[in-house]
Order: sequence, then structure tokens, then C-alpha cells
Amino acid sequence: MDFELGARPVVTSRANARVKQLRAAFAGQARLSGDLVAIEGDNLLSEALRSGMVLKTIFVSEGRELPRGLPRGVEVMWLSADVFASVVETQSPQGVAALLVPPVAKLEDVLTGEPLLLIAAGLQDPGNLGTLVRSAEAFGASGVLTTSGTASAWNQKALRASAGSVFRMPVVAVNDSDLSELQQSGVRLMAAVAEREIGAVEAQYAEFAGACAVMIGNEGAGLSDALLALADVQVTIPCPGKVESLNAAIAGSLLLYEASRQRARNKEKSDR
Repeated sequence: MDFELGARPVVTSRANARVKQLRAAFAGQARLSGDLVAIEGDNLLSEALRSGMVLKTIFVSEGRELPRGLPRGVEVMWLSADVFASVVETQSPQGVAALLVPPVAKLEDVLTGEPLLLIAAGLQDPGNLGTLVRSAEAFGASGVLTTSGTASAWNQKALRASAGSVFRMPVVAVNDSDLSELQQSGVRLMAAVAEREIGAVEAQYAEFAGACAVMIGNEGAGLSDALLALADVQVTIPCPGKVESLNAAIAGSLLLYEASRQRARNKEKSDR
């Protein structure tokens, strides 16, 4: 049922159709959510608006003001505080959530010019994936490719870790044949490996110029033997400290930084 708060109808039923749709979206249930993605909080909403995302419905808790800058015509629903808290996943709800249409990217969308790609191969931690999406945008990558077994970039933890970068950075699901075709088209596949791997090239000596893709493997198992065999080069990050390996998101971010640094240096030289 609903009641009136001034002239504003407030939803007080957890069985409301839109509330159930929002709950399904937060749970990652694509069929029940109508393939929409849920976001929560002012920062992600602001990033979604800045990125031109198509917003379907805005949900606002009864105790707060309507966010500014909303597009005309977007549906706004006011929820009672307990209904809002029952839907969102955070322990301290910010009072605003939204349903949006996620952008869909294709492999050809990220292959213009001399692309710099990040391949997340079986990353299971959505926080790691979200961090890598953010780093990919920060360091000028063309896109992020995800293989089977990788967490969804629209997982709530991944969304928060990306801090909105997922709205702008193309994320494309690929299979092994796609990677082979990528390689045949001239994209060098660079496998990130632990320092102890024989024959691995230290990152500062690896060549990141031209079309290339950095492959980051599963948090525990690393890259599969098949992907290691497919790689054109194995790259490692030298660590003087006494650690066996780096976190997947940190390793990928460092390699993207090195690629960005080399490409900027090369561009500066060519512009002289």
C-alpha cells in the first residue's frame, strides 16, 4: 500500500512491483529485473548521470531530498525508510538508488587504432574486477575483456570498486577463440606472471607500444596453461620485498600504468 507524504505518494509495501524489480537487480537476477542494473548512493548516481546512462527509475527514501540534475521524464518513486533499507545491500543506506540500462559493448568497439586492453581471465573477486576497470580508465585503456569464470562487472561490489568507471569503460565478454582472433589481428597478448617464472620479462623492459592486451589470471591459480601458451610474452613485476605475488588488481594496475607511461613517452617523442 501507499500513503501520501504531503503531495508525494510513498510506497510502504515491499511487494510493490518496482520494489521487487529493484531487489532483483541488486541480487543480479537479470530475468526478474528486466536486464536492468541497480545502483545505490549519490556518488554512483552522479557518475551514471555524468556518463549519460539511461535511467529507468529513481528510488528515494522518504527522509531525504530529490537528487539534482535528474533527466526529464525519469520515473521517481518515494519509499518508506524501512522498505528502502530492505532492498539495498549496504548497512547504512544513503537513501537513493536507481535502475539503469547497462551499456552493451562489442569486441570491435575496443579495437580502434592501437588498443591497450586488459583481459581479466577467471577473476572471481568482483572487487578486483571493479578496481581493474577503474585503473583501465585511469591509464587510457581501450577496454576490458572478461573470460569465462570472471565476475560480472555489474556485481554490486564491482560497481562500487569501479567508482563509476564501468559506465564509461567498455567491458566485453570473450572466449578462447576470440583471443586467438585478437592475436591474429595483430594484438600482442602479454601474460602477467609471478617473478619466479623462467623467461618472464620485467615490466619496465617489456614493450607495451602498439596494440596489446595484458592478461591477468585468477587470484589463486593465475593464468591457465592454455592462455600462457597463447601469450606472445610473459611479463612480471619485480618485487624486492619478501612476497610471493601481488594482488591481481594491483598487478594489473601496475602493468597498465607502465603501458600508459611508455605510450606517453613514445607519443612525446613522435610529436617532437
